[in-house]
Amino acid sequence: MAVGFVLIVTKAGFEKQVRGSLDGIDLITGRWGVFGEFDLIAKVEAEDDIALTRCIVEDIRTIEGITETRTLIGAEI
Repeated sequence: MAVGFVLIVTKAGFEKQVRGSLDGIDLITGRWGVFGEFDLIAKVEAEDDIALTRCIVEDIRTIEGITETRTLIGAEI
């Protein structure tokens, strides 16, 4: 299992649209609006690192209204 948290910055006024787009992505298991440097956080869970990366690069980062992302990959230590 691979887990990532994607911190998202949106264009002003696009928060609701981006949230709706995130809801349509199967690998996203949670998403929250936040205040501060970022506008949204999405939790992504996938079977492996390849599927996780594909979701982040192809599905999340291409959503209209997203201007920046930062991804934190979870690790079992």
